[in-house]
Amino acid sequence: MSDTPPIEAPLQAPSALALLRVFRHRNYRLFFSGQLVSLMGTWITSVAQGWLVYTLTHSPLLLGVTSFAGQIPVFFISSFAGMVSDRVDRRKLLVLTQGLAMLQAATLATLTLMGVIQVWEIVALALFKGFVNAFDVPTRQAFTIDMVGREDLRNAISLNSVMFNLARVVGPTIAGVLVATVGEGLCFTIDAVSYGAVLISLLMMQFAPRPRREAGHPLRELKEGFAYVWRSREIRVSLMLIAVCSAFGASYIPLLPAFARDVLHEGSQGLGLLYGAIGCGALVGAYALARIHDHHLTRTPIIAASAFGLSLILFSHSHWLPLSMVLLLPTAFSLMLLGGSTNTIIQTVSSEHMRGRVVAFYAMGFMGMMPWGSLLLGWIGSLIGVSDAVTIGGAVCILAAIAAHFDRAKQTRVIPGEHRA
Repeated sequence: MSDTPPIEAPLQAPSALALLRVFRHRNYRLFFSGQLVSLMGTWITSVAQGWLVYTLTHSPLLLGVTSFAGQIPVFFISSFAGMVSDRVDRRKLLVLTQGLAMLQAATLATLTLMGVIQVWEIVALALFKGFVNAFDVPTRQAFTIDMVGREDLRNAISLNSVMFNLARVVGPTIAGVLVATVGEGLCFTIDAVSYGAVLISLLMMQFAPRPRREAGHPLRELKEGFAYVWRSREIRVSLMLIAVCSAFGASYIPLLPAFARDVLHEGSQGLGLLYGAIGCGALVGAYALARIHDHHLTRTPIIAASAFGLSLILFSHSHWLPLSMVLLLPTAFSLMLLGGSTNTIIQTVSSEHMRGRVVAFYAMGFMGMMPWGSLLLGWIGSLIGVSDAVTIGGAVCILAAIAAHFDRAKQTRVIPGEHRA
């Protein structure tokens, strides 16, 4: 039996105009504009960094290692970071994390422009950024309800996804051109400058004073967070599904430079087009997320995971750039629905005093599991080729969706006197 409330179904799906209602909150308007600029810079760096690593090494394994270093801190630290975000001023913590991210991007840009950058330095800076993200991601996710309140939470989550994937469409396309014309160093410079937008937006926000929460012992609060997640079947099943699909499916993204060069025989512009196709599919998925009835929300992750695995298998066997771009549309669409619906479910059913810790487990499952998969698929790709490695990952996603379906089927057979999570 769970101590979290069930998701209540509205009379109809949210309208498209309902999304715009979120902009009535001044703090969210500032957040949206600042984050949009910063995220474009982040995606420009993502493309440029992957291309730089593969140009220097021609190794799918080192692509996986770089991705692993950049995300593994989220796996180990995010639960602690979520506990911290439940205890401190989230806005001030975000100012700190964004400032450190700016420093990391500036260092990467300086070394690259000087022509002295080495692979171990890229990996080390990626690791540093991973530690920053371990605190930034759960804090930023939990910060959403501080800006818009519970009433507009779901629409704000959908708009956050739209913002993220709009940047994913524009950023990689720009990066593909910049890498080919002026090099990776300028891409990293643009990223460093873009953090100024989000820092200004955070400093301009205004919040009413919040009552200080009585903080317990950190280890006890971490244990309470684990127990809370495990007791709620809705949260537990959703997080386990997203963790498996992230590890074995979403980790195809760090391998895209190898796909572009070795499978599709394309340059950096082709890589930018692949990332742009992912952004387009995910952008449509973010809009579709806002249109789903709450009554169907709990089934969405299972359907999305199945479609994601199938689309991934089809993409892995394409050797023609236009076809690969087309196949990436449903791949990114379904992954967006999987991640977005899971995020919505756990933030909707979570208690306020547990939100930071629960969102941290989401970050651990979604972002924290991806580096393990990147390392594994990168190693498999170096042995049997990236196409077959991604095919294996897609098959695992389908199996995970089947397992989650049967787990949820047990949930429908509720013992009298108990209620569903």
